[in-house]
This record gives sequence, C-alpha cells and structure tokens, in this order.
Amino acid sequence: MEWFASKGAHIAVPLGHSPDYDFVAELGKRLLKVQVKTCVAFRKDRWPVCVCTRGGNQSWTGLVKRFDPSQCDYLFAVVGDGRRWCIPASALDGGTRIALGGPKYAEFEVEPGRPLARSAAEEVASTIDFLDPRGDVRVAKGMRL
Repeated sequence: MEWFASKGAHIAVPLGHSPDYDFVAELGKRLLKVQVKTCVAFRKDRWPVCVCTRGGNQSWTGLVKRFDPSQCDYLFAVVGDGRRWCIPASALDGGTRIALGGPKYAEFEVEPGRPLARSAAEEVASTIDFLDPRGDVRVAKGMRL
C-alpha cells in the first residue's frame, strides 16, 4: 500500500471474508485491485513466492485457491531482502507459485523497500518444502517440526 500511495494512489481496504485482492488503489480515475504476497525463503538464487491460498486452519481439506489473474489487476510481491515487484495479473498464469529474482519478471521489479523481519515461526516455515494433499509436512534435511 505504501508503494502505491507513494505514486499518488488513494488506498481502500475491502471488508469481508477472503476477497481475491488485498486492497484497491485509486490511481487517477482507475480503480486497481491488488493482491499482495510475501516471501522470506531464498532458494536456488530465487524467491519462491506462493501465489495461492492453502487454507490456514485446522479444518483444511487440502483444497487450494489458485491465483486467478481475472480476479485482480496486479500482484504486488515483497521478499525478504526488501525487493518488490508490481506484476500485472495478465502477465501471470493461474497457479500456485512464481520464482522471483531472475529474468522472467525482472521488468516488473520496482524500487526496494525495507527488508522483511522473520519471526521464529517463519524461520521454521521457510524450511518446509511443501504440504502434500494429505497434510503431511516434508521438511528440509535436519529439521523437525
């Protein structure tokens, strides 16, 4: 929101449960729906940003809400070292993850912000390779949950 506001946008935050965007930026006469994603894990020289929603509660059935480019105008990604991307949704395929830091989305990188702080929970979560549909957690070598 800070980045859009620095470009002169007025910001509105939606009310309600699980909208497909995190805020609306009014820029000139245009209303832009923006989905925000963050990532603090850095693997294989890239930031693997999860762009889907995997639930987040104990009653999770394993269903994934994939990123749908038709539901927002921009994906704004912020990664651990403060680098940021403002990617038009039309430049993304619907899916679960994108890798930032390489050439694919380089044209959409904007000026960096402050580095993200890592909580103890994020330190553990960044070692998780994936959650499979049965809910099993596969963890990087040497780590236990």
